Amino acid sequence: MIDLYTWGTGNGLRASLALAETGLAHRVHKVDLTKGEQRTPEFLKLNPAGVIPVIVDRDGPGGKPLTLTQSGAIIVYCCEKAAKFIPGDPLRRAMAAQWFLQAASDVGPTGGTLFQLEFAAPEKSPAIVDFFKQRLIAYFRHVDQHLAGRDYLADEVSFADFMLYPNYALRKAMLDAAGGMENLRRWGERMAARPGVQKGMNP
Repeated sequence: MIDLYTWGTGNGLRASLALAETGLAHRVHKVDLTKGEQRTPEFLKLNPAGVIPVIVDRDGPGGKPLTLTQSGAIIVYCCEKAAKFIPGDPLRRAMAAQWFLQAASDVGPTGGTLFQLEFAAPEKSPAIVDFFKQRLIAYFRHVDQHLAGRDYLADEVSFADFMLYPNYALRKAMLDAAGGMENLRRWGERMAARPGVQKGMNP
């Protein structure tokens, strides 16, 4: 049994989506960030950095308990443990790794910065907010170009799709307003129709 500690952020949803899609037995524990529950002594024992998501696998490698943080690491761990969604073809696996890291290093941080600027920054600058919006849209346009003629990022559903989808879903209104990106929209609809995605996006 895996215990997942999460909240409805992009990072938190990545972990719950991976667990739901892989079918690994798990329990969800909500960590309410609006109440500061990520700073309680109990949670800090799990992750001293005070951030979600965290999983605790009672039956980790070698049968020993494992506590793991970082949404990307959790996705890969779940896929490897379940032996699912990691392409067997070396070219497809390399492609999945590329787009997994694009979501991790480009899309995710830009979306996170935009959220902080919109809702948490002590001073609001419309020009800076718009700069990061356009940057995020540009990253998704790159994804859209890659998805031309493809159903999924690595030609089959993989850990890369799980990494990107929550960021897409949380910014769908902005991306729709930007226009175009029909390949991305179709990919989003395809992902949203998956029962595992539906379950994972509503932990």
